[in-house]
Amino acid sequence: MERKHDHKKIIAQTHVHEFLGSVMNPKEDVEPHNHRFAGISSEEIPVNGGHVHEILTDIDFYEGHLHELGVRTGLQIPVGNNRHVHFAEGTTTFNANHTHNYQFATLIDDPIGE
Repeated sequence: MERKHDHKKIIAQTHVHEFLGSVMNPKEDVEPHNHRFAGISSEEIPVNGGHVHEILTDIDFYEGHLHELGVRTGLQIPVGNNRHVHFAEGTTTFNANHTHNYQFATLIDDPIGE
């Protein structure tokens, strides 16, 4: 199958971060369980003090249900060598009579760049 490409010129691209993790057990009175998630953040969003990223993803399916995770990260956190990560925390969408809390740090930006 031949693939057709839209050859729009990209004027500027910022950076993204990989992320992965597991949610915490639900607080509600349901069977203890967790879900996993992974993905790529949005490009940077300039804000006072630096920049943030947005993340929106489904988390993995467990016993007939799943949740969405949507969050805007905190500001960049320097980790040396001109690299940084971002912290994110929040609560998933409500499904199957419960939610899950989560907290995680993104992976570093441009891990093999100079």
